[in-house]
Amino acid sequence: MLRDDDGRIGIAAALVRSAFLVNAVYGESAREHGLTAQQGRLLCVLMGRPYGMGELGSMLGLAKSSLTGLVDRTERNGLVRREPDERDTRAVRVALTPKGERLARTFYGATSRRMADLVRGMDGAERASLAGLLGRVVLDNEVPVVFLEPGNDV
Repeated sequence: MLRDDDGRIGIAAALVRSAFLVNAVYGESAREHGLTAQQGRLLCVLMGRPYGMGELGSMLGLAKSSLTGLVDRTERNGLVRREPDERDTRAVRVALTPKGERLARTFYGATSRRMADLVRGMDGAERASLAGLLGRVVLDNEVPVVFLEPGNDV
């Protein structure tokens, strides 16, 4: 592998390179489960509960047309369904189908294990420190819950 650094990485480069690493691992896991990375994200978000299209667009950072296409494709695969929104008769909520729920749990478990493997060379204290620091970055920046905590799976 080509290295352009001397082993010391600043915060910006570490965060960007970590994002590339996580996205690559996430994408590989999705492909192995017959999903795109976006479909995998959608299924993981919906593990918590059904969401309205507006909420999903905000959580996933997708424009309305992109989200509609993603939900359409995932619905055609039998993984999600649109259901009426009880609070707004003009709106729909997106929910997992039983098939989607099974695949979401399998994908989630496999992806969680892959993510844990990224830090297998760290001891428990190092992992806890990293989790605390990254958790603070996530919470300080109000990142939505797009991947459940392994101990909080539904």
